Amino acid sequence: MSMKPSFFDRLSGNTVSGSELDAFDDELPVVVSPSVRKDSSASRPAPLDDTRTNEGQLPVDVHQTSGDIVIRAFVAGVRPDELNLSISRDMVEISGSRSEREQVSGPDYFTRELFWGSFSRTIMLPQEIDVEASSANAKDGLVTIILPKLDKARQTKLKVKAG
Repeated sequence: MSMKPSFFDRLSGNTVSGSELDAFDDELPVVVSPSVRKDSSASRPAPLDDTRTNEGQLPVDVHQTSGDIVIRAFVAGVRPDELNLSISRDMVEISGSRSEREQVSGPDYFTRELFWGSFSRTIMLPQEIDVEASSANAKDGLVTIILPKLDKARQTKLKVKAG
């Protein structure tokens, strides 16, 4: 009885088979799902009512410097007064809504990749921050949030007053 080479043997080009357990007895046939078509309809835009009602998640970059935690997020198309920032000592929540300024009907789109609607993102911070000293700035569609770290090791001495 000749043994089929194992997947690893075929992949590496080795002709010696290790055991019968390594070998694939049958190759699975390739099945094309009827929902996947190879015609031009695959490149058409999705219907306008697909997932536009769901809330989007805002992509962010979070990094630290020696004294701050810095969060950056692209919020193009959102005015700074329409952006909501909630900050606590260990968490930041960014939310807002982006609305289309002109209405285009579905069949007139060739490509539709931009997200329109409400979005939010909650970021758990790796360290506690000073909420009162935090600042946010928006320029060219990029919001930058600077969160000063709390220095738990810092100590101050208090003088006791008599009287």
